[in-house]
Amino acid sequence: MKPGLAIRESRDSDVPAITEIYRQNVVEGTGSFELIAPDEGEIRRRRDDVLRRGCPWLVAEADGVVVGYAYAGAFRAREAYRFTVEDSVYVKPASFRQGVGRLLLEALIEKCRQAGYKQLLALIGDSKNIGSIRVHEVCGFQHCGVMKNVGVKFDRWLDVVVMQLEL
Repeated sequence: MKPGLAIRESRDSDVPAITEIYRQNVVEGTGSFELIAPDEGEIRRRRDDVLRRGCPWLVAEADGVVVGYAYAGAFRAREAYRFTVEDSVYVKPASFRQGVGRLLLEALIEKCRQAGYKQLLALIGDSKNIGSIRVHEVCGFQHCGVMKNVGVKFDRWLDVVVMQLEL
């Protein structure tokens, strides 16, 4: 684990760092199926929407620098899904394999339990995203299936791995 790492609620002042982490993941990775990284205003809007719904948005901070973030958002808009949320976890590539993602996900799970959610889903972009799959397994998620070849990025067809945790 990274020394001096703390998990905390996100703040408005974290939006630039969150935007940069997500931008790097969009431009270089297959965990997000977005092709063009959203700007700071769009990330701020997305964060505000998550928080307005009462869902958690956390950041991992190491020595005063945001190195990752995680949030839970509505799985679907229909009222029947109101007790089910979907997680998103993003870490700076320089902080991969240092326990940041696991600590963020563990804290997010606890926040979702406290908020009264019953199911937490992970729709993991790219079945080769072993790091994300493993961290979800370590945190107790079960495999539900794989949606094959549902996205195209970097001239590759990509799968989505579906995992679920009963809270």
